Amino acid sequence: MMNFIGALPGAVSQGMIWGIMAIGVYITYKILDVADLTVDGSFCTGGATFVVLFGGGVNLWLALLAALIAGMATGLVTGLLHTACGIPAILAGILTQLGLWSVNLAIMGMKANVPISIIDQTVLNKLLVSLRFVQGVPRGDYPVYRHPVLVVGLFTVVIIAALYWFFGTELGASLRATGANPNMARAQGINTDTGKVLGLMISNGLVALSGALLAQYQSFADSSMGKGAIVIGLAAVIIGEVLFSKIFRNFALKLLAVSIGSIIYYIVIQAVVSLSGIDTNYLKLISAVIVAIFLTVPYWKGRYFSKPVKRGGTANA
Repeated sequence: MMNFIGALPGAVSQGMIWGIMAIGVYITYKILDVADLTVDGSFCTGGATFVVLFGGGVNLWLALLAALIAGMATGLVTGLLHTACGIPAILAGILTQLGLWSVNLAIMGMKANVPISIIDQTVLNKLLVSLRFVQGVPRGDYPVYRHPVLVVGLFTVVIIAALYWFFGTELGASLRATGANPNMARAQGINTDTGKVLGLMISNGLVALSGALLAQYQSFADSSMGKGAIVIGLAAVIIGEVLFSKIFRNFALKLLAVSIGSIIYYIVIQAVVSLSGIDTNYLKLISAVIVAIFLTVPYWKGRYFSKPVKRGGTANA
């Protein structure tokens, strides 16, 4: 139990970082109704781009922006493969993800792992220091990057606010219409192909941003850091929907539910590992089981626990 309590802040921090990635998955999975598997590659792209540029002396915020743009570029490739080349979305994502394995290695100089040598200068530390949450701690000894809940929370709030504004604009509404009913959207003069490409770019940009933040959290970028990211993203979306769909109806609150779902996912994972002593090599299996359970709950609830709807009618005289 003590191990679980001690690891809880770290689980919450990781959950919030991955929650940004899950918001990106939500855009494609729920808004565009597109199954995008690019995220397993674009997540690492964001982390690798940030670490290499930041380690090379590029300004912190420019490196973070570059990671975001790199992620958007991966979404652009997937979108063009799908819309311009006629490749099904799920296969287009797989092709991009496959290609990104080599691209990510090239970004990192053909190294499987690239560390951050000046971790105290990353955004997770600098923001906390500027917000005076670690006063009196000698420079270079900041322990806060291990549990950057406040900083990642600020990122999450800003991202949700920006997306809430964007999807309320005419362009954002066209993206929502594209996912809801593409035939009707085209009938209204909306270019659905452009909407899909833009949605994929925004989604993978957020995924890459999350990868850049995770690289700072763990102080390195790894070529396999995005493996299984789509499972975590879907788990967060599903958990958030199952637990909060009845009370979170506003679009911004739905995005918040996804972030909370990611936190719950990591807490559950940590609880299982800490309390049961299961070998961490089984984490992928545990993840699959958790996702399967949360996918099954709404189905069973609707089939076995919902009251049948009575159909009324008037008798013909």
